[in-house]
Amino acid sequence: MVDEITPEELHDLLESGADVRVVDIRMPRAYERGHIPGSENIPFSRLPNEVERLDGAEHVVTVCPHGKSSIQAAQLVSSYEGIDDDARVESLSGGLDAWEWGLASGSDDGETEAETADEGPQSPF
Repeated sequence: MVDEITPEELHDLLESGADVRVVDIRMPRAYERGHIPGSENIPFSRLPNEVERLDGAEHVVTVCPHGKSSIQAAQLVSSYEGIDDDARVESLSGGLDAWEWGLASGSDDGETEAETADEGPQSPF
């Protein structure tokens, strides 16, 4: 089973400057339209042939639109011999949809998840 990381946890890691490789498995055109800052694009169809790009990574988070395909990608990455057994390989729970929702809902402004669960994204005006 693959571990998952929440958008909030990933955001905090990235903000802290942690050494984490975020791998967006969408096709290049989708990646170019928008992606998590600092992420790298390795499309799922190319991952088996390009997984060596992750040699020696200590923490890898795979990302897809809804958090389903990234679970399979994380399984592939974690089975790769270039990834140490004690490396963390996780899938972004809920995918980019959850990432965008979490940022739009202001979930890292001190509110709890329960306080924002029934509210939609806040209007900028």
